[in-house]
Amino acid sequence: MEPERAVASGVPPGGGGAEASRGTAGAATMTKVVVAMDASEESLHALSWALDHVVRHHPGASLVVVHAQHRADHFVYPVAAHGLAYIPPTAVESMKKTQEENTRKVVARALEVCAQRQVTAKAAVVEGDPKEAICQAVEDMHADLLVLGSRGLGMIKRALLGSVSDYLAHHASCPVLIVKPPKAHAKGTGSSA
Repeated sequence: MEPERAVASGVPPGGGGAEASRGTAGAATMTKVVVAMDASEESLHALSWALDHVVRHHPGASLVVVHAQHRADHFVYPVAAHGLAYIPPTAVESMKKTQEENTRKVVARALEVCAQRQVTAKAAVVEGDPKEAICQAVEDMHADLLVLGSRGLGMIKRALLGSVSDYLAHHASCPVLIVKPPKAHAKGTGSSA
């Protein structure tokens, strides 16, 4: 049986920068695969898919799992017309500690999945809006491929909340592979993000 393959359209063989073009003549080589991670099962599925279908077929590729966390001030909202809000320093510190702990769990879980498949990976944590922070990280890392999961938002939720995968598919500096959730975990929305 032929193994599944993912093809990025619009990318010539060996495309993805000077680093990706090194290797055997005519063979597409991939030197850096970045997988965007959050606390969802969908992102773990995307990581597993990337390990099984991309990294395994490019043994020389390096893998980076990247997690974006919002800045603590993202959670501060104005409470009056003048736009000022007071948040006690202890509350901000508590939010930061909770975020750091959540980030540690996400990164540890991702690296554990990699270790189970005997793949060495690096982790990177970026701060800011996930759409923009991941986009910038991919550019800074000179990634050859970005892999991320889709939450399977319906059309209305996607329009209201925005889709990280949609944004990255249009703005990332490298090809983007969006891995849909497995059918058993797919949400019953009839539409996917």
